Amino acid sequence: MNFKGKVAAVTGASVGIGRAVAMQFAENGADLVLIDINGEKLNVLAEELAAKHQVRIKTYVCDVSDEQAVTSALGDGIESLGKIDILVNNAALWRSHKSFLETSVDDWKRYMDINVMGTVYCTRAVLGGMLERGWGRIINIGSVAGVYGNAGMAHYSATKGAVISLTRALAKEVTDKGVLVNCVSPGSVSPSAEEDIDFYQPSNLSFMGRTGTDRENANLVCFLASDEASYISGQNIQIDGCRKKQ
Repeated sequence: MNFKGKVAAVTGASVGIGRAVAMQFAENGADLVLIDINGEKLNVLAEELAAKHQVRIKTYVCDVSDEQAVTSALGDGIESLGKIDILVNNAALWRSHKSFLETSVDDWKRYMDINVMGTVYCTRAVLGGMLERGWGRIINIGSVAGVYGNAGMAHYSATKGAVISLTRALAKEVTDKGVLVNCVSPGSVSPSAEEDIDFYQPSNLSFMGRTGTDRENANLVCFLASDEASYISGQNIQIDGCRKKQ
């Protein structure tokens, strides 16, 4: 994959899948707009990438549930680097296990604001430019929870189901204009705090018997962002080690 001349924006870029995606893009020549709520970890990543790769990098500390902050960050990224060709909507809340009745309305609103509206805000900020140029890639990060529904995670499952449906609907509006929109839905993933992007651990949720690595997830995301995936749009691709459905 070759991303030289392309600019990729990644949200939730400082850890986990987002970090691995940023690393893969940089390794393959893409300039980067990196967004995360954790400025310290974001700066560490940017310094690490700048030391290894001759790419331009802009970082923004931003809560994706804040529409104005998202518009400002991505607008500045476009002004600084000239465009955004690729958007990876990765930022999300997910670690929560509560029954439906234990999940507060505030919890529901926070998950919706970040997981769904954050995806909407970021997409709105870059889609116009993609349509003007007749080329773009939007990859949303869903979850198998959005496909099957996970007990004790109704609010999270609902938001990821919404992201998957948004992907399919938006693709039908913009694919014929050169903008391809897809969703990647991981199953069990390695802990986001783990810095080794090849790390995995045992898991009884897949027939492979392990979690997926950040690199494995990033490989799929970057493939969908590449010219090699030029006939793929409107799809939700599960990457789950042959998931044991729950």
